[in-house]
Amino acid sequence: MTNEEVKQKVVDALNQVKPYLQADGGDIELVEITDDLVVKVELQGACGSCPFSIQTLKNGVEQAVKREVPQIKEVVAVNL
Repeated sequence: MTNEEVKQKVVDALNQVKPYLQADGGDIELVEITDDLVVKVELQGACGSCPFSIQTLKNGVEQAVKREVPQIKEVVAVNL
């Protein structure tokens, strides 16, 4: 899988979870995918200050991304 294909699959996975985050007044944007396959995202709106954002990131976002791209090691938020 090329880097561009990995990026597109990650974006697709993030787009799947966006409606749930947006329903709670938040959002998420892809910042970068590192060479060692760590996805860096920015949590926005209510998600940026929510005390449950780490749980949402690991249990929701990371699981969705890994389902689409199993080789991804983890998803981290750059603004936490």
